[in-house]
Amino acid sequence: MYMILVNIIARELGLAPDKVKNAVELLEGGATVPFISRYRKEATGSMDEVAVGNIKDMHEKLKTLLQRKETIITTIEEQGKLTPELKKRIDECFDAVELEDIYLPYKPKRRTRATMAKERGLEPLADIIFLQQVNDVKGRARTFINKDVPTVDDAIAGACDIIAERVSEDEGARATVRRLFSRFGVITSKVIKGKEGDGIKYSDYYEWQEKIARISSHRLLAIMRGEEEGFLRVSIDIDPEEALEQLNRRFVKRFSPSREYMEQAIADGYKRLLAPSIENETRAASKQRADDEAIAVFAENLRQLLMSSPLGQKRVLAIDPGFRTGCKVVVLDSQGNLVCHSVIYPHPPQNDREGAYDIISSLVQKYSIEAFAIGNGTAGRETEDFVRKAGYGIDIFSVNEDGASVYSASPVAREEFPNEDVTVRGAVSIGRRLIDPLSELVKIEPRSIGVGQYQHSVDQTKLKERLDVVVESCVNKVGVNLNTATKQILTHISGLGPSLAENIVKYRAESGDFRSRKDLLKVPRLGNKAFEQAAGFLRVLNGDNLLDSTAVHPESYGIVQQMAKDMNVSLKDFITDAELRKRVVLANYITDKVGMPTLTDIMDSLNKRGLDPREQAKVFAFDPNVHEIEDLHVGMLLPGLVTNITAFGAFVNIGVHQDGLVHISQLADKFVSSPGDVVKLGQQVMVKVVEVDLKRGRISLSMRGL
Repeated sequence: MYMILVNIIARELGLAPDKVKNAVELLEGGATVPFISRYRKEATGSMDEVAVGNIKDMHEKLKTLLQRKETIITTIEEQGKLTPELKKRIDECFDAVELEDIYLPYKPKRRTRATMAKERGLEPLADIIFLQQVNDVKGRARTFINKDVPTVDDAIAGACDIIAERVSEDEGARATVRRLFSRFGVITSKVIKGKEGDGIKYSDYYEWQEKIARISSHRLLAIMRGEEEGFLRVSIDIDPEEALEQLNRRFVKRFSPSREYMEQAIADGYKRLLAPSIENETRAASKQRADDEAIAVFAENLRQLLMSSPLGQKRVLAIDPGFRTGCKVVVLDSQGNLVCHSVIYPHPPQNDREGAYDIISSLVQKYSIEAFAIGNGTAGRETEDFVRKAGYGIDIFSVNEDGASVYSASPVAREEFPNEDVTVRGAVSIGRRLIDPLSELVKIEPRSIGVGQYQHSVDQTKLKERLDVVVESCVNKVGVNLNTATKQILTHISGLGPSLAENIVKYRAESGDFRSRKDLLKVPRLGNKAFEQAAGFLRVLNGDNLLDSTAVHPESYGIVQQMAKDMNVSLKDFITDAELRKRVVLANYITDKVGMPTLTDIMDSLNKRGLDPREQAKVFAFDPNVHEIEDLHVGMLLPGLVTNITAFGAFVNIGVHQDGLVHISQLADKFVSSPGDVVKLGQQVMVKVVEVDLKRGRISLSMRGL
């Protein structure tokens, strides 16, 4: 069975079976996706994280399917209906839908019209009608009359109920109707009478029809959300005549003496049982596809946000803007530690601009501030203008503050700042996002960051699993400083998790900084397996071994040391001198366990020693003449920042309180199949205003011709 699963995965994903087998064995042995893709390339044929992740997902689905098969076999066996042929069919089936179709006739169910008819002894009559060989059906039906079946019509009606259920559970019939729904099904949405005013945001779908096979994920999710909120009535339908024609062709024999009863039973089975069942199935499958698309968009946006450019270790003055309650100001040192905090009131109703200027100026001078981080929420533009006009000559950054309020009220924030209120915590989060977005954003539930598409409408379990994978991938790609990393970011390191992350932080607090990666083995409950998985992604800067500051895994240190020895130089000289390394012939170090992929990675790691794969943050400024949506007019060319990417376009912040939409058709002068092919989150772009809807607060933008 093991190799059957491997071969299925290999065939479905188009991968070599032996490499899939190696990947599955590593996964089963507890290895993580980042570890396998980074440090086990010989075993997998240099598969990347996506390929290994796909193998993991498919392997888990197949294992779940095997468990389902065991349950089905046990259930049918207990009924005494498990034949060798039926068991063979179940054993050989690896399609979840087909498996459920096989099981359906044996699946325990509530009492139905068919089961009640069987209880009255009418199943033999149903068999007679179904076989379509008896001319006098009514005559045979009379023999079934008793106190529970008082008339011939009652007998025939009960038999037809049995046939209707039999038809609805027939594999071929279900496949036929399923195919019709898949190819020709039309989703229809209508506004519920009396809800026209309350559901105005769904007005586009008050009278909507579209083929279910063609509907975009965002439209389907919007329609289903409108239904869930009680504004829309939604259905998926096909032509019933076409369905009945195909079903009759399947079940009704030519010149059948039972035609009248068969067609009656088939029509009833289709309308009452089969169509609703396949409609629900189609709805679920369509929703799943839409969820997968939306989750994929969210995951890619999250990846780009987590990997967005850090400012680096600079002293930052961060401001969480506000009008009535003032602007909370915090000073952070280059490590992101809170130094001090204050409040200024430069905006209405207080308008204390002079007092605000004095406080900011004092903090800038006292702490040698190197950058401003200003939240982009309410009063963000006004605060940015105030600081800019003060003329400090220091870079000013607008920081996306989505999720900062979630962090500020979280247990993580309370643990970090038990004596500070939520406003201080929120401002600290804004400043830290500028210094290092990844380290700060991992503290927030990904769904709260605000870079998704209908994230509250999709399968929440699947969303969380996918986003957790993205966070893990980003954290391990960047790597973390073992001596400064927080518990939250260590949690996402390959092989660790919350418990070991907490143990590392506690050990560091009690014993001082780690001097080497090997010291990790002194951390309580951190054994060899966890060390193997985690060590390559943890950096020890200025420690006892220069290799600890690189992405070279400790298991490969001996290779580097041998290279240095063969060159007759010290390890330090070999690591620091790129020209020396160019003279190494990598082929000389290939063994039965170490191949060229690992050797190439080792050299790349030494060449990029200490480098962050992310670009450094760049200063950006909005048009100084634009603050409100009323300041916009059609034709304006404005600088903007891409804040969100969806399947239908990209949202761009142009400095007003509402992001504008660049529809997918307006992203470029050529056809664009996916917005992600053209723009990235946080990208600085030029856009043209093409429409302003003041009533609905909508801004339409274009990047064509720019």
